[in-house]
Amino acid sequence: MMLQGKRVLVTAAAGGGIGFATARRCAEEGAFVILADIHERRLGEAADKIAEIMGERPPTAICNVTDQDQVDAMFAIAGDVDILVNNAGLGGTANLVDMTDDQWSRVLDVSLTGTMRCMRAALQHMIPRKSGVIVNNASVLGWRAQKGQAHYAAAKAGVMALTRCAAMEAAEFGIRINAVAPSLAMHPFLHKVTSPELLEELTSKEAFGRAADPVEIANVILFLASDLSSYMTGEVISVSSQRA
Repeated sequence: MMLQGKRVLVTAAAGGGIGFATARRCAEEGAFVILADIHERRLGEAADKIAEIMGERPPTAICNVTDQDQVDAMFAIAGDVDILVNNAGLGGTANLVDMTDDQWSRVLDVSLTGTMRCMRAALQHMIPRKSGVIVNNASVLGWRAQKGQAHYAAAKAGVMALTRCAAMEAAEFGIRINAVAPSLAMHPFLHKVTSPELLEELTSKEAFGRAADPVEIANVILFLASDLSSYMTGEVISVSSQRA
């Protein structure tokens, strides 16, 4: 019960990926979880599953993190959260020479600026209370190179830098901010947007010869959210054999 009595807000928590796995693990550890996502139907299904663990249906918020009004509305529903898990992100594949401004901007707006919006809103609630934890979802692509991923890699490198700088600003208020950097976590949506050939190539680069299960990433997020990491801030943990 590492998070007993804590209010935890998880963005992009619907579906079968890292967000839902994190929400489930937090609930299992005693947290009161609030779920947010842009997909209403899947969000409702996720809430039903978390209710089985919590013993009550968690609050939910439909939120597009590119819209500040929706971010503010999400926090109005969530209340004074103790822990924010920033999981919302958007990928895509395009070589830079062919990339449009819209492709670039959409990925940066969701994955980087969306993370900033949620962090800013959380800090406005946490600083007056002088407590809180934020965990961001970055990626090993913030460190290493991969063809077709210039926009996503730039966004995730930005999340890493944002994490470090914000952590230094928040430390005086007793607030910790860290990030995880997964490499390849397998979930249904990834199968839909990635070719079998690329998945096979990426899997072959993993030390264990397989992709991570989302819960393996969620367990590290849980560690960073809990008091077990009480002296860590501004850190990015690679949940992978791949790192800087």
